[in-house]
Amino acid sequence: MNISILGAGNIAGVMATTLQPLKDVTCYAVAARDKDRAQIFADKFGFAKAYGSYKDMLEDPEVELVYIATPHSHHYEHIRLCLEHGKHVLCEKAFTANAKQAEEVMRLAESKGLLLTEAMWIRYMPMADTIRQVVNSGIIGRPTSLSANLGYPLEHQARNTKLSLCGGALLDLGVYVLNFASMVFGDEIESMAANCVKYHTGVDAQETIMLTYRDGRMATLYATMLAQTDRRGVINGTNGYIEIDNINNFEAMRVYNLERRVVAEYAAPMQVTGYEYEVASAMKAIREGQIECPEMPHLETLFMMQLMDNIRAAWNLKYPYEVERVDSDPEEDPVVTARKIAEQKRLEEKKKAEEEERKRTQEAVKRAEEKKAESEAVIAEAQKELEKPTDPDDFEEEADSQEAGSK
Repeated sequence: MNISILGAGNIAGVMATTLQPLKDVTCYAVAARDKDRAQIFADKFGFAKAYGSYKDMLEDPEVELVYIATPHSHHYEHIRLCLEHGKHVLCEKAFTANAKQAEEVMRLAESKGLLLTEAMWIRYMPMADTIRQVVNSGIIGRPTSLSANLGYPLEHQARNTKLSLCGGALLDLGVYVLNFASMVFGDEIESMAANCVKYHTGVDAQETIMLTYRDGRMATLYATMLAQTDRRGVINGTNGYIEIDNINNFEAMRVYNLERRVVAEYAAPMQVTGYEYEVASAMKAIREGQIECPEMPHLETLFMMQLMDNIRAAWNLKYPYEVERVDSDPEEDPVVTARKIAEQKRLEEKKKAEEEERKRTQEAVKRAEEKKAESEAVIAEAQKELEKPTDPDDFEEEADSQEAGSK
């Protein structure tokens, strides 16, 4: 399958490294806003073509599946651009900036019969199933709570500190701890409490999130872009607990009994980078004519986006409705361009409507004035008749006619 990458940043490089050894995969094309940058990327990772425009790459009929590797703020517009050009999409997390955007592109993908899936890589990993199986086996008794943390020092990266790029810890790191909790405990959340510390730019720098489930279980989650954490996940039960190394890319799992002794250990299988599982799932779904992957179905992605919307609402944290980019290329910004066109059209229609209303008002005033003039003319004529001098002979003639009639 011809796979192409939209964007040529660091995460795109990880995907390119992943694709190289995979069977039935052709590293077909890469697109960046700068053709030279795209060419350097293509030469480094063995891609057949390089484009200096996203639109140009998507107009290539040989492109089949597109991996989107741009900032969160641009996912919505780039997903739409891919779908409108008839391409299947594997989009990096966080899927979009908010749930509304996610729902819109999902409907578009459904209407076109195209695959659209979120590259939440831990959902696709074999260890995800292993964790669920061990938890459900009863080895730690009845699970009652879990905790998970994820943090890296990321203040040096503009995409993490800029509100216009939907930066902050939540969409970049918090999304992982939330997905981990969902994978283990499901989504029947009864209540949520969340606090954050904001960066001086307005984005969330670090946060704690507490989820309470309908059956009484609880999840305590922490994410930060200010420091390195141990990235550990712990699942507590009535007969023991489970430790998972690196909830961002499962490495190992240990099961402890009530005496805190290890009773079972599981190591993650060897991998290329960990991205290969999401690629394989996407390719399989495309071949089977599916529009979503079973590991990360649309409803699950939508649930996660809505949950993060609710968390941000608790912090009164909003992303700009439109991303302002001084270096944007109109042809690479279809949604912004479409909005501008729609706004211009709305203003033109408003102006036209106002002009038509003005004409109707003028015509109504004119008709009223004409009617008034006609009425005044009738009144004037009547008044004129009333004011005409009376001839006495007229009365005599009328009297004579009455006398003749009586005879």
